[in-house]
Amino acid sequence: MTTPFEPERRKPGLFSRLRASFLTGIVVIAPVSLTIWLIWTIMGWVDGFVLPLVPSRFNPEQYIGINLRGVGVIFFLVFTVVVGWIAKGLIGRSLIRFAESLVERMPVVRSIYSGVKQIAETIFAQSERNFEKACLIQYPRKGIWAIGFISTEAKGEISDRAETMGKLISVFVPTTPNPTSGFLLFFPKEDVIELDMSIEDAAKLVISAGLVYPNAKDPTQPAKAA
Repeated sequence: MTTPFEPERRKPGLFSRLRASFLTGIVVIAPVSLTIWLIWTIMGWVDGFVLPLVPSRFNPEQYIGINLRGVGVIFFLVFTVVVGWIAKGLIGRSLIRFAESLVERMPVVRSIYSGVKQIAETIFAQSERNFEKACLIQYPRKGIWAIGFISTEAKGEISDRAETMGKLISVFVPTTPNPTSGFLLFFPKEDVIELDMSIEDAAKLVISAGLVYPNAKDPTQPAKAA
């Protein structure tokens, strides 16, 4: 029952309902479309780089007349597995040492090779080393809080020369919306607040610019394990 002073609620019009449905469709379609487009683009880039290096007699396009996207990716994966298998053997290790000894004699090439090798080993060969926990730190100044990822305790010269009485913690502070870039900072252990949320949940919070919290029903509590 409505009173004379209570405004009458109007049902949304046709245009409003269509707009709401359109926005909902965008939310559903956009992630799927972007993912497919990204995978398709990467496959095309790999094909364009790898296929010119493959002898024509091994290219399926010569026999079926159709350019199959992804063939270059398959060649790259097979080649990488074979190279890795050879590198594990005695002959492969000997060849690698010989090649690296030649590279060490080239001033410019030596610097580029050592840098790329260090990055590759950090990302792939040492993938078992992950961040320990998500944390909360005051950055870039006191009173402003940021999410970080605890790496390890500072060691060696960093720990010895820092003007602090306690232990230092190395913290990676990611940027939004790209968490792969950021800053490596060293904080006193007492200034680092460890969070209960997982690394994945903290990364989602950073990527979404604070829109996606670990526990949507109760953001004050950590996400419950499935």
